[in-house]
Amino acid sequence: MLVVGDIAWADGFVRGCRPARGSLFSRRILPRVLGRRSPAYACAPKSDETVWIRWKFEVGKTFYMIMNTKTIEDMIVLGQKVSQAQDVTYYSSFTPLERDKDLNWKIKQRIEGLKMEVEIGGNNIPSDFYKALIGSEFMLTMDKNMKITKIQGGGEFLKKLVKENPQAEPLLKIILSDEALKQMSDPAFSVVPDKSVKKGDSWTKTAVLNVGPIGTFDTNYKYTYEGSEENKLRKIKLNITLKYNSPDPNAVGVLPFKIMKADLTSKESNGSILFDSTKGRVVSSDMTMHLTGTLTIEIGGAASDVTLDQTQTTKIKTTVENPIGKK
Repeated sequence: MLVVGDIAWADGFVRGCRPARGSLFSRRILPRVLGRRSPAYACAPKSDETVWIRWKFEVGKTFYMIMNTKTIEDMIVLGQKVSQAQDVTYYSSFTPLERDKDLNWKIKQRIEGLKMEVEIGGNNIPSDFYKALIGSEFMLTMDKNMKITKIQGGGEFLKKLVKENPQAEPLLKIILSDEALKQMSDPAFSVVPDKSVKKGDSWTKTAVLNVGPIGTFDTNYKYTYEGSEENKLRKIKLNITLKYNSPDPNAVGVLPFKIMKADLTSKESNGSILFDSTKGRVVSSDMTMHLTGTLTIEIGGAASDVTLDQTQTTKIKTTVENPIGKK
């Protein structure tokens, strides 16, 4: 009803027109003199309709999300170039369970499948231990603005990884914090503006991720509604600004090195989203983040300068059919 009412309010009873304002004569009497049986309308040039972009969930109705992230990183350390490539694909299911009186959704997320390829310096690195994550489940709490406010299940998720790789436990506890896990699930849901929009309207979202001895990442997302595509999907443009802050000097170290200072900036970071406002879900999205700059790290008491050039591309697709096992 809100959607219908909003569109009717924006477009008038006749698209692009609205009932003319003025005296009773201009609104009722004049049309009858002219032989018209309907109220007079003041018509303006047609503009893109106002739409409500919002996820639509149904209790018990599962949908699936495929999230692929590719990272290409080049570093120069002590005059030597080190290249790294990582390609990770998560296949997740989401099942809405209930909605409370405050309009918070409880949604069960399950990792249905996982693919990972890691290459460092031209060598493939085994990553079979990540397969232990398949079947992991989380309970998400999502507020009325489609922001994930709470995640449960992270402890069991971490235990599975630590069991396969005990020596990595201190680092995994930091990079797989509850906040990090929330931000892993958030990209597809946070695009909604929680309001009706028309072509050219923008809204923003910020995310702060503190990774202890690695540093803090402040990310600002700006979304701009660009109107409808030929297939009636709503297109949203995305611009990203990322700011990196060096870790606190007193941060507990679990890395073989210590980051002393850094000057990293994001550039050419953007993306686009296609949203189906009828079905109420993101159909697809792609996002590219390019991070460049220098760091000064300390290894064994000796300081070294590192040059970094990293490009990360994330693509998301949603479907109502389970993509696992399909040929």
